[in-house]
Amino acid sequence: MRQLTLDKLAELSLKGMVGALEHQAGMEEIPFEDRLLMLLDAEELYRKERSLEWRLKAAGLRQNARLEELDVRGSRTLDRSLLTTLASCRWIKEKRNLILSGPAGIGKTFIACALARKACEAQFSARHYRLPRLLTELSIARGQGTLRTKFASLARIDLLILDDWLLAPLEPTERRDLLELMDDRYDKRSVIICTQLPVENWHAVIGDPTLADAILDRLVHNAYRFSMEGESMRKAKGIRAQSGGIIDSSTGLQV
Repeated sequence: MRQLTLDKLAELSLKGMVGALEHQAGMEEIPFEDRLLMLLDAEELYRKERSLEWRLKAAGLRQNARLEELDVRGSRTLDRSLLTTLASCRWIKEKRNLILSGPAGIGKTFIACALARKACEAQFSARHYRLPRLLTELSIARGQGTLRTKFASLARIDLLILDDWLLAPLEPTERRDLLELMDDRYDKRSVIICTQLPVENWHAVIGDPTLADAILDRLVHNAYRFSMEGESMRKAKGIRAQSGGIIDSSTGLQV
């Protein structure tokens, strides 16, 4: 009878209950309703874990980052109060944006990926892109006649991370694509920008004043700003490696 039950659970794709039932051998003295509740709890946990795995895989995060692993020591300036607010994911529910700014190597991508993981744990969808690569993908989609489908797919993502923001001046088609992307998301979905460039310099890199105004209007005015200062964590890695320790370049943690 136990094997028949296990087979039926597997047939119904109740894999969490399968594993839990196998561990209930010798627990016959526990009331049936209690054991059933244990099975249902196990199935719920299994589904949540699989769902999180799927969302993290779809997010394509550059780093397997967790806020709990963030190194708050050293010379970096970190707004811990704002970080705590962002970790709640309420800003994503409110359809707000986040601008992470600071010099190269200071940990912007780590924080962005850690916040994206928090979003996935809260059952939001997320996706990480380097802006130059995303613009290339949009250009390819235009050539293949699938640009509208690409934009529609991006518009459904709850949290979009755009890393390496405005590393180089934009081409005319790139400006228009960026405006289309921001227009689709304004007051509907959230964006994280990781940039070395201060916001006041974005106009010059975007190039066209009118399009720059339109892009910034949809992105900046409802955004939290998380400014980071200090020495590069990659530099810290080199210094500590010379002293005999191996340091994770994104977090500053010794491993």
